[in-house]
Amino acid sequence: MTASGQTAAVAGDLLVKRLGLVDYEPALEAMRLFTAGRDDDTPDQIWLLEHPPVYTLGQAGLAEHLLPAGREAGIPLVKIDRGGQITYHGPGQLVAYLLLDLRRRGLKVRELVFLMEQALIDCLAGYGLAAERKAGAPGVYIDGAKIAALGLRVRNGCSYHGLALNVNADLAPFTWINPCGYEGLKTIRLRDFGIADDVAAVGERLLGHLLRLLPPVSEVAAEGTANLASSAAAD
Repeated sequence: MTASGQTAAVAGDLLVKRLGLVDYEPALEAMRLFTAGRDDDTPDQIWLLEHPPVYTLGQAGLAEHLLPAGREAGIPLVKIDRGGQITYHGPGQLVAYLLLDLRRRGLKVRELVFLMEQALIDCLAGYGLAAERKAGAPGVYIDGAKIAALGLRVRNGCSYHGLALNVNADLAPFTWINPCGYEGLKTIRLRDFGIADDVAAVGERLLGHLLRLLPPVSEVAAEGTANLASSAAAD
């Protein structure tokens, strides 16, 4: 996986990688290899990055959601193993991949989705924006327009893929698809609200909220040990 400006640093009980601009397919393969090769002691990771222009289609996605203008645009389409329909990634969009052992953190998939949405909502609130969830449509919205998308895959209790937040991305490619399978869904970005922060700056803010909301591995493990001891005593 080649990228510009890669850095990595420990944050709490996980490793944060700031990868810069990374081609989509090598990043996907790296996530798969990391998830397949990890064991009970492998530290969780969060990757912050951007992708060159690419459309991705979830495992149950319908190709019809790529409209004629999208097919003619020359943007690659990659069929992938996350949930959801079609979406667009490109420069100016913050992507955060969450490679987490959910069992160690006591998280279920729906709880992780809720947590990711909350981190986005809190991050946007810091910019003075009132964002919200939409029932039955994972992601984060402002006045009905989508500013952030989510998609996960869980294998052997471990997650990969993650979320994408539009910072200052070109929004035209979103108009050439039915975003996330919804015809006519309006897509927006932070720049539309006069926010000048770049992807890296927004990434640091969002990372802070993710780290704040994620249950620490140590606390979950301690709670599990206490519960087991209590159960043994009761027996």
